[in-house]
Amino acid sequence: MSAERCQILLPSPGAAPFLGGFTMTPAQEIARRRTFAIISHPDAGKTTLTEKFLLYGNAIHLAGTVKDRKNQRATTSDWMELERQRGISVSSTVLQFDYQGYAVNLLDTPGHKDFSEDTYRVLTAVDAALMVIDAGKGIEPQTRKLFEVCRRRGVPIFTFMNKCDRPSLNPLALIDELESVLGLPPCPITWPLGNGPEFKGVYDRRARQVHLFERVPGGSYRAPENVTGLGDNLVRTKLSESTYADVAEQIEMLDIAGHPFDRAAIHAGKQTPVFFGSAINNFGVQLLLDGFLLDSIPPTSRRAVTVSMAAAGVGVLPDAASEKKEIPTSYEKFSGFVFKIQANMDPKHRDRIAFMRVCSGKFTRDMTVVHQRTGKTVRLSSSHKLFGQDRETVDEAWPGDVIGLVGYDAFGIGDTLTEDRSIVYDEIPRFPPEVFSYISNPNPSDAKKYRAGLEQLLQEGVVQSFTARHAPPGATLLAAVGPLQFEVVQYRLKAEYGAESTLTPSPWTALKWLEPHPSLENPGNLIVATGVSFGTDKFNQPVVFFPNEWSSHYFMEKNPELKLHDLPLEQTLRD
Repeated sequence: MSAERCQILLPSPGAAPFLGGFTMTPAQEIARRRTFAIISHPDAGKTTLTEKFLLYGNAIHLAGTVKDRKNQRATTSDWMELERQRGISVSSTVLQFDYQGYAVNLLDTPGHKDFSEDTYRVLTAVDAALMVIDAGKGIEPQTRKLFEVCRRRGVPIFTFMNKCDRPSLNPLALIDELESVLGLPPCPITWPLGNGPEFKGVYDRRARQVHLFERVPGGSYRAPENVTGLGDNLVRTKLSESTYADVAEQIEMLDIAGHPFDRAAIHAGKQTPVFFGSAINNFGVQLLLDGFLLDSIPPTSRRAVTVSMAAAGVGVLPDAASEKKEIPTSYEKFSGFVFKIQANMDPKHRDRIAFMRVCSGKFTRDMTVVHQRTGKTVRLSSSHKLFGQDRETVDEAWPGDVIGLVGYDAFGIGDTLTEDRSIVYDEIPRFPPEVFSYISNPNPSDAKKYRAGLEQLLQEGVVQSFTARHAPPGATLLAAVGPLQFEVVQYRLKAEYGAESTLTPSPWTALKWLEPHPSLENPGNLIVATGVSFGTDKFNQPVVFFPNEWSSHYFMEKNPELKLHDLPLEQTLRD
């Protein structure tokens, strides 16, 4: 596709890809899917924007706020009580709705770094990402980390400069930062009219129209807007003389020297369309939603590993792979993988949902598939479409869709479900933990509840668990990216299972995986610094715990025959 100027490339945003009234072909069903995650640094407005997408997508009629006030409703995506208490997302949420002919699968992710494992897993299941940036702060550390994850996976990124209703950085400086810091050439689709209290709307560079917005109480309803040309006297009366001159000059500069719009480059992750607005006030939200759906990428092929038929069906893990290949969405046989487990979303039912991304073929309720990790045949009879905490039965799904499978205790994160026994997806990474703590049950009478709750939370991947030599009796060693994950475990054990727990911090700050070696059979003979300990992960792979960086270097110096790795061995060998 040849590169063209932003403002003249495409028809008006919001045009439906297909009209109703007829039966779509599988190719048309797949092409209308849009599956994406919203990512950001904490407090950039990610969950607020998610709520406003639902408002403009007609999925809800009254938008809530993240830091909700007495008479305002809570957000749809932050359904967990702990999230509503803290005003932050601690777990990813799937929200699905139809809009303008598109079938939208929107995944709201935690922004706090302590919950980045959940976010990283979600990014394996999406086709694109919408990066939200606080226009008053620019690119922040967690945004940069999440961007790098997307870059490594080749995920296309769209950018929303949020909070333009507050004092903001110069918009030219913001788009320059995208290229200078992230190395991602920007192409602004909309442009802000004013800054902070003087922010009145946006200029649509494609349609060459000005959208002037009016504020609504709490941002709960769609913002009334007036659409006109840049030369209209109404625009001049809304903006100060200096602001109008700046906007006109900036738009002209972008038309002459800005990066041309290139949809192929966007889909390849080599350019980002940029939109400006204010999610809390609904300014620019519909232009962003329509533009994103129009320009984003439909579901694409997935990388899988194939296994020999001799190995297939008897319990297959990714490291049994003999060959790697791409599985196109058009492949006739169904396949998908589980990227998230969540229990107790419905307090009335104490059930467990496995979130599955459909990769190929057509999913139909009651179909029979192979659970590759166990080799067992499973009938998928309890399948649901998800909307935050709510769900409804779904009878069919296509590549790109995320569905919830209820009541399958054997399913785990990363598992492949397929009609083709030779396919195994190897999508879900594991992460090196940075904090460690022992958890134990202080009340022997609650042993059953405690054990059931902890087992479920570990299956969800809320935290990792390891076995350490000389661990306190009855204690389980938990490991996580950040300490807030331990608080979530304690809170959920109490709230969902009625079990108290005690956390005892451990002295370690790092963990390394060890390649198998005869000397590990008797680790007491190894030369190690004080505080170093050995153990195993959940797959019984050997690990070593270090109290500080110096002890790690000392270990490598004194035991050169042992090879240490930052990642689990299956990922190290794969990469």
